[in-house]
Amino acid sequence: MNLSPMKKVTLVVERFLNKDIIRMLKDVGVTGYTTVASEGEGSRGVRASEFEGRDIRFETIVTPEMANEILKRIERDFLENFAVIAFVADVEVLRRGKFSGED
Repeated sequence: MNLSPMKKVTLVVERFLNKDIIRMLKDVGVTGYTTVASEGEGSRGVRASEFEGRDIRFETIVTPEMANEILKRIERDFLENFAVIAFVADVEVLRRGKFSGED
């Protein structure tokens, strides 16, 4: 078994940012992502009223360079004005090219 080190980027964002986040991920070169409706409670209390809808959790597996670029853009374009959580974890994957665009 040949595993390759990669990064898993997780973003939890307000629902109305969905299209902006997808556009940003594709601009960075992300080849795929998964979204899940999410809700929870944090330092500011419970989010997700019926009007706002649930937040969206994005997960994608990328190279370290792509992960850094995603975080830079999240910080620059979204953190100041929107409810966004972003974190990165080390992962190991089979078929690295599926996630990095490399063959």
